[in-house]
Amino acid sequence: MIIVDTHCHVSPYWYEPLEALLFHMDRSGVEKATLVQYMGQYNNDYQADCVRRYPGRLASAVLVDWTKPDALATLENLAGQGAAGLRLRAPSRSPGDDPLAIWRKAEQLSLPVTCGGTAALFADDAFAGLIQAVPNLPIIIEHLGSVNKPGGEAAPFEIRNKVFALSRFPNTYIKIHGLGEFSPRNETITEPFPFEGRVPPLLDLAYEAFGPERMLWGSDYPPVSAREGYYNSLHFTLDYFKDKPAAEREMIFGGTALKLYRFD
Repeated sequence: MIIVDTHCHVSPYWYEPLEALLFHMDRSGVEKATLVQYMGQYNNDYQADCVRRYPGRLASAVLVDWTKPDALATLENLAGQGAAGLRLRAPSRSPGDDPLAIWRKAEQLSLPVTCGGTAALFADDAFAGLIQAVPNLPIIIEHLGSVNKPGGEAAPFEIRNKVFALSRFPNTYIKIHGLGEFSPRNETITEPFPFEGRVPPLLDLAYEAFGPERMLWGSDYPPVSAREGYYNSLHFTLDYFKDKPAAEREMIFGGTALKLYRFD
């Protein structure tokens, strides 16, 4: 199985440099990774340099300031330099006559969008309308649509249900992360499995809604280091899907990512 980490951040200024990520990837058996630019950083040179140093192993999902008049030209230039994806937030809208200009440009350039936002923003009808307006643009909803907060929304889970219902659009995908994002941990970690009681069924709901061909695993490194840690974020989640057919696990943990991102 080729394992691809589709959500990790590196930087010489914030978080950790690439070498720290590569250590964890090697230790955990992760072959490839998509570097996702952290919010507010519009200089993508470091990620581009990382990809050049490790061709075939890394891909770069860039961030552009979509409020700027030259945003479309900037994105086209980044794509020409090898960018494999774009990061936007659910409410991102371009100035001018076409509020969806940056989304349409990504669609034109065949750059999948990894999309952040709150659960309420994902559940809003405006986001569903955006998805429909760019039917050939893969939109990857990050962090389980942000319904991943322990002790969050209570039954009947209206917002959560609307987020998972976005699977009705064939160009939507969902990103899953480690169990530590949504599972309360034991008060004192003394056991191999560090979470209290039953793990909430969010991964099951994602699987039922999107299916393995539209699910991607991402570590969320390095923030994951403050939860269960990189290795556990992969291996606890792999074990969670141990009863699924091997071909489906291969899609969730690498195959879907290889179809969406260019690792060349």
